[in-house]
Amino acid sequence: MTPLAPRAYQIADKFRERGKKVVLGGFHATWMPDEAIRHADAVVQGEAEGVWPKVLEDIKNNRQQKFYKNSSLPKVSDLIIPRRDLLALKSYFFINLVQTTRGCPYDCKFCSVTAFYGGTYRLRPIEEIEKEVEGLTGGAGFILFVDDNIVGNTQYARKLFTMLKGHNRKWVSQASVTIADNIELLKLAAESGCYGLFMGFETLNQENLDLMGKPFNKIQKYKDIIAKIHGHGIGVHGSFIFGYDYDDKGVFERLVKFTEDVRLDAAFMPVLTPFPGTEIYRRMEAEGRIIERDWAKYDMEHVVYKPKGMTAEELQEGHDWANKRFYSYPSILKRIGNLRRSLMVFGPMNWDLRRAWKKALCIERLKNP
Repeated sequence: MTPLAPRAYQIADKFRERGKKVVLGGFHATWMPDEAIRHADAVVQGEAEGVWPKVLEDIKNNRQQKFYKNSSLPKVSDLIIPRRDLLALKSYFFINLVQTTRGCPYDCKFCSVTAFYGGTYRLRPIEEIEKEVEGLTGGAGFILFVDDNIVGNTQYARKLFTMLKGHNRKWVSQASVTIADNIELLKLAAESGCYGLFMGFETLNQENLDLMGKPFNKIQKYKDIIAKIHGHGIGVHGSFIFGYDYDDKGVFERLVKFTEDVRLDAAFMPVLTPFPGTEIYRRMEAEGRIIERDWAKYDMEHVVYKPKGMTAEELQEGHDWANKRFYSYPSILKRIGNLRRSLMVFGPMNWDLRRAWKKALCIERLKNP
């Protein structure tokens, strides 16, 4: 991933100094292959399934190429179930991560997912997922489905949730706001063990949504959407991004007030970040608005471009204030002080995010006293 690239390059360089072969891959290496190859013997662009055996065979026979890429997208029906029993389990906080779909049916301009996965939305066979779920242990019975949109295909989601009902597992995942329009599917998600959903609301300004390719989100429906999901005992982790072209200096207070009024269980409130490979990166690059090339600052917490509705400094200060306020004790108590079953997920999450945010602020102050 882009913000991890500098550290990955450091590690790669150390291994190469010791005569070891290094292969780099992932989102950043896919979009910046000429940069990545300076720190590796080979770079895999895109998904690794299908091409990985060839990479290993070529390295074994000392004939590796610089760049590898699948000629066609891998079939998700051929995915291998991970050997979690090989992990040093005590070294991990959580290992029950499962992918049921790959890609996303939408094409948001700030998101790398659609471009990376070839503009497709691929579905794993339900029987394969059931086999993987049956092999999971620990994690207080929880599963994190790492799909970018677990309800991107409602017919498939219905089959998946029906299968999960028979396994008495609790789970969380990501979904589009459209799930609230399908009460049958929402009810089935709750019955199948869903305790929380991460959702991209993105902004409280419809012009921003249209600009970013997400016009199906309707601002006037947000309160009703959250209320419907809460009504089924499911918590909402909302994602809102600061710094869109139609944002002004008042956006921070407006958003925090909204999150508290609707009692949002948790929120991800980053700065808009033009990641390589995205449409927003290409547009800002063409407009000469990118002001920072240190990939470590592409962590969605630092302003790396020139915003339109405020200065870069005002965007940074507003972002910091909003996150500090949202994860203050009064805000946490106001938002999650009820008996929804999702409290067992979002109570600890708010506490941990509060600690993480305070730590991040302390580190930033040490860097910039």
